[in-house]
Amino acid sequence: MNPAINEGKDRLSEFRKGIRVVSSVVSREGGGFLVHRPFPTGALRDFDPFLLLDEMGPVNYRPGEAVGAPDHPHRGFETVTYMLEGAMEHRDSAGHAGKLRPGDVQWMTAGSGVVHSELPEEEFLRKGGRAHGFQLWVNLPRKDKMIRPRYQEIPREGIPVATSPDGKTVVRVIAGESLGKKAVIDTRIPITYLHVRMEAGGVLDQSLPGGSRVFAYVVKGEGDFGSEQTRAVEHQMVIFEHRDGKVTVSVPEGGTGCEFLLIAGTPLEEPIARYGPFVMNTEEEIHEAIDDYRNGRMGMIRPS
Repeated sequence: MNPAINEGKDRLSEFRKGIRVVSSVVSREGGGFLVHRPFPTGALRDFDPFLLLDEMGPVNYRPGEAVGAPDHPHRGFETVTYMLEGAMEHRDSAGHAGKLRPGDVQWMTAGSGVVHSELPEEEFLRKGGRAHGFQLWVNLPRKDKMIRPRYQEIPREGIPVATSPDGKTVVRVIAGESLGKKAVIDTRIPITYLHVRMEAGGVLDQSLPGGSRVFAYVVKGEGDFGSEQTRAVEHQMVIFEHRDGKVTVSVPEGGTGCEFLLIAGTPLEEPIARYGPFVMNTEEEIHEAIDDYRNGRMGMIRPS
């Protein structure tokens, strides 16, 4: 047996396989904005500890056309909004307000409940332009579902960026660690959220916390995921096998490059009861959430 072949097999044994590819479903959400959604769909209900991933757009708006999500409630989980293009403003029932521009991240812990709106920023609405971004829903463990709502808003320049020694792989570290850089965002459970841009010939070998469930979502181009080099293209999600081990992603020489999200989290393995914007552990808790919202106990957004 060729020693080089054995060495290659030993190396690949360190890495997880890409075991399934899921294509996104296109739909309209909120006020009618376009989303590509790999889950939840009929093919994949959730991905513990994650509840939803929406790719918002990309879409080009003419002046006055941009839409968002008017006032709506959340309880029992976190929303992570990551803007690539365009601009959005948000307001909530606790009096919090802010803006998200390209490269910015908002990690909102809804906890016991909040009513908020996510709408196009005024100037962006007036001028129009290209809108593109992501929203990830992260479930909260039972012990944290009724904690006080919290926001972490990180501007583009505050997000660590790591580059591989050959310069072919660039990683924005939104949560977790990669290539020696550590995120500034604090998470309730171990979460890794990386935005990776990879040129032809690039490779990323990513270590992850033990027990993590892992997926990748291709934003642009195509790449090879996992030890068996499972190929995936734009708007597809790759699910990795559930075991300890690193994840490897590569783009072959001569390829067009690949831009993707790599997301991992420790599963909660708790019962899930969900109804629209409420995610709890029991049906009784869902009914309580609906009652609290209908009776104004989550507050309301005050006119500006």
